[in-house]
Amino acid sequence: MINEVIGIQVTATGLLMVAYLLYVKQAPYVTMQELVVLEHRFRTFICLCTTLLYVDYKTMKVNKNTQIKGKAQKWKDVRSKRCRSSIKPSELNSSPVIVKMMKEHQVSVKKKPLVKRLKNKPKTVSENKKNCPGSGFNKPDSQANGCSTFALDDEKEDFQDCREGSESVHANGMETSEDTEEVQAGRLEGEALHHCAQRGNQQNRAVLIMQKNQTMCFRGKCIVTCLYGRVEVMGFTIDEGQRSYPLFSPASHCPLTIRALGNSDYIRDDRTEASNILQDYLSQASRKKLVKKVTQTSSIILLDPLETPLTRFLSSFTHFSELFSPTVSELMSAVLDTPLNGLGMIPLGSTIEGLKTSRSCRDALSTVVSACRGDIDGCAVILVCGIKNVGKSTFIRLLINTLLNHTSSVDYLEGDLGQTEFTPAGCLSLATVKEPLLGPPFTHQLAPEHMIYYGQHSCETDLDRYLESLKSLWRRRPQSREMPVIINTMGWVKGFGFQLLVDLIRFLPVTHVVQLSHGGATQCPSLTPEFLRTAQGYHTRPPTQTALNEFTETHYPPRTYTHLNVQSEFQGVGRQGTATHQRSNEHRELSLLGYLGQLQSPDPGPVRPLHTLTPYQVPNTAVALGVMHCEVAPSHMFYAANASLVGLCCLAEKVTSKGGPVVLSQATLCPCVGFGVLRGIDMARGLYFLLTPVDPSILRKVNCLLLGAISLPSCILTTQPGFESEMPYVTADYSFDLTGAGKLRVFKGLMRPSLMGVQ
Repeated sequence: MINEVIGIQVTATGLLMVAYLLYVKQAPYVTMQELVVLEHRFRTFICLCTTLLYVDYKTMKVNKNTQIKGKAQKWKDVRSKRCRSSIKPSELNSSPVIVKMMKEHQVSVKKKPLVKRLKNKPKTVSENKKNCPGSGFNKPDSQANGCSTFALDDEKEDFQDCREGSESVHANGMETSEDTEEVQAGRLEGEALHHCAQRGNQQNRAVLIMQKNQTMCFRGKCIVTCLYGRVEVMGFTIDEGQRSYPLFSPASHCPLTIRALGNSDYIRDDRTEASNILQDYLSQASRKKLVKKVTQTSSIILLDPLETPLTRFLSSFTHFSELFSPTVSELMSAVLDTPLNGLGMIPLGSTIEGLKTSRSCRDALSTVVSACRGDIDGCAVILVCGIKNVGKSTFIRLLINTLLNHTSSVDYLEGDLGQTEFTPAGCLSLATVKEPLLGPPFTHQLAPEHMIYYGQHSCETDLDRYLESLKSLWRRRPQSREMPVIINTMGWVKGFGFQLLVDLIRFLPVTHVVQLSHGGATQCPSLTPEFLRTAQGYHTRPPTQTALNEFTETHYPPRTYTHLNVQSEFQGVGRQGTATHQRSNEHRELSLLGYLGQLQSPDPGPVRPLHTLTPYQVPNTAVALGVMHCEVAPSHMFYAANASLVGLCCLAEKVTSKGGPVVLSQATLCPCVGFGVLRGIDMARGLYFLLTPVDPSILRKVNCLLLGAISLPSCILTTQPGFESEMPYVTADYSFDLTGAGKLRVFKGLMRPSLMGVQ
């Protein structure tokens, strides 16, 4: 039986191969890419014919009336017997059927050939679809690299070999000339990345072509310019003709993803226009390679290296030298040796998911955007809440970027002391955002319109001052503004933290409450309007029936707002980051370093350590000095403040001195304009030596220096080049045997009684 089956295979294979060889010999006008496509079709057809012939033979041999048990078993039998010994050429010529086939083919070649090289420029797929809207052809499902799912497991390797040559066949089955190549949508990686990117004329510059819905996830930093089409990054759309934008994708946060959105609906001469655009950036050879991949739905982006005072400042510290490199878990997925690596970008494979948004997240974004575009009266006030590590900051960046596609600016009220967005930690601020947030917080530190320095990572020690600070910031916002407002809150949603959240919803005119959760579990009660009618706050309590129409300090009428529940699916949601630079305390250090990086010169050059910069000299009789987070004896005040971070604040009353330094007896609520490093105190001359990036015109208004619990990163003190002996502010002559000499560590392993069910 096996010999007979082999004979059937020989006959079928020989017949098709000889026909193929004669076809090639008599058709010299067939292009090389068309030959590769024809070869793949013949090889696939051979496998199918062999399978069907073998199954039919086995069925007739065993029992004509016996039915095949199942399709899965049939394919299993065929796959186990598909590998046969090689067939000799002599066996191909011995078949009488082959001789007959050769004679028939010699007669048929005299007729008009069926395949010709196209004389005119072929139309793209999108043009054919526009001309034939009634086409009912359905494209097969495709993998990320363009490999169709119909291929069998044993044929995948063969199909990969001829995939490059078959790119001239469009997804709708229509063949075009060799000047057109199509790349399937999905993750741009591997060999496809080599074909879609070319190095530019200038050093370390690259041009990348992406098809519609194609994505590229990467680590590193760059400047992106959209030359053709549209792309989207973190919810923000970069259109053709817009200015360039910096992209930061460090290892401390989820990697960024660039997604191509295609072009507008109007018809344009994509080939000619793209070629004219690329001639300014690519050589003729490189331009010719990329133009083949341009269609009406393509996007062309220009990628330039990015070097800023911030990145130079961070790279001067050994601990952050690899900040923009892939993490250890991403090294196996990194795509190296591409034109993008030279400019500081490392693409990642499809095993790294990148930013993932859930359906509820997209629905919430759509609802808020619709409301901000005019569905409600006045401005939209969106409060975002949820437990820690649930993705509030990521969602807010997505929301701000999405809103900036429709409005010129967005107001942002910071209520999270531990993970601030635009300032160092320990601040409550009100800022106006006009630029997209295309990186983590330390890459977009800015000066808010109004800011209050709280001085701690948490508000547990003084809840009243926290609420009063937020209400003071809200009162400073002009009520005539119609731009949307986004309110960020803490991840403390238990006990007093939840009561503070209830108070914020009652104090502020909230129109939308976006509550994030993960894992399907309920981390805190759902803050719906119905729940708020009976919820107990820290300063407020539910209104009684007689007080529904009254407005007092502690009674508020029922409020109506839209409650949106978002199931978070962001990377690392629900757990604290364990890799380098991913812990919350490291994020706070990066934000502070990002702020201090503004002290560096914008001109290219070596990094200047902080101890080499010229400080301001401030008389200690002109400013008051205070400590916010603890009580310090006046005689020890200067020891505590030296080489520390201080908030530059403005007291309402004038500071008066009787010939000595002014010390505040208690913390006060006052505006803050920035931060500085008190790098030295001269008691003899009565001077403070202050380093700050705040403009001198604003610095003249400062009359108070507030010291909080936010300390300088240790790398600033331990990395001071130029000293051969002991470095300033650092000593080795210290005894840790003394009580209280070591660092105060808080043990968080004990569970609170309320969490164990103990009342």
